[in-house]
Amino acid sequence: MRKVAALAAVVTMSAGALTACSGGDYCSEMQNYAEAAKHLDVKDSKAVDTMRNEAKKVSKSAPDDLKDDWKVVLDYADKAKAADGDQAKLTQLAKDDSQKMTTAMAAITKQAKDTCKLDLGS
Repeated sequence: MRKVAALAAVVTMSAGALTACSGGDYCSEMQNYAEAAKHLDVKDSKAVDTMRNEAKKVSKSAPDDLKDDWKVVLDYADKAKAADGDQAKLTQLAKDDSQKMTTAMAAITKQAKDTCKLDLGS
């Protein structure tokens, strides 16, 4: 249970202080993603689907150096959606993907702060 909560925290990286973006479409879409991911409950398949849709949008406009990181986020979101709130599946997902998600979200968070002036928190 704690691993699921920890992974949800990694994925959401709750948007603390949203400020004006300076990186065009990517930053605007990043802000939308941050709002969709804020306080995400991975057991809520509708909320996961919303976050997933926003992640797809932002991944399309992401800088080339973040394409692989966004693929990790999208793969996680697809697996979380497929789990459909099943606690055992979500726990396994947390176990299997937590390191990849932590690494991907660290890169995404840094880019959001540096390029978009968007603080995703930690």
